Amino acid sequence: MTPDTVDQTLIALLRKNARISTVALAQRVGMSRTTVQSRIERLEQAGVILGYTIQTIPEADEVVKAHVMITVVPRLSRMVETALQQIGEIRELHAVSGEIDLIAVIAGPSTEKINDVIDRIGQLEGVRRTTSSILLSTRLNRKG
Repeated sequence: MTPDTVDQTLIALLRKNARISTVALAQRVGMSRTTVQSRIERLEQAGVILGYTIQTIPEADEVVKAHVMITVVPRLSRMVETALQQIGEIRELHAVSGEIDLIAVIAGPSTEKINDVIDRIGQLEGVRRTTSSILLSTRLNRKG
């Protein structure tokens, strides 16, 4: 399914505010509430809209975040991924193309904690190399 311009507008509005009412959405796109509801249901059924979420302020234990680029031994990649999923400070794990195999987004209360997590990642069997970057500030966030 390819969303048309109305669908794309609805998705953009829902990204800004997932709690916006169907009536408000209908007013914004100039359609009836039932038509908009049908379109949203169609987008959900097609897997274009996977779910709805909220954003909260960062928890006290997540004041420092970092990206950790991870290169793994190819034959041990599944084992490494399973081990990484067990590390609670890892908030996101992405498989990527290129020289790096995985990017982990980690969060913790201090740079010391972040350093400990990076060391734990580097000590995993099958991890060939890590390169990390501490996030200083977020300039744009289009999530949610």
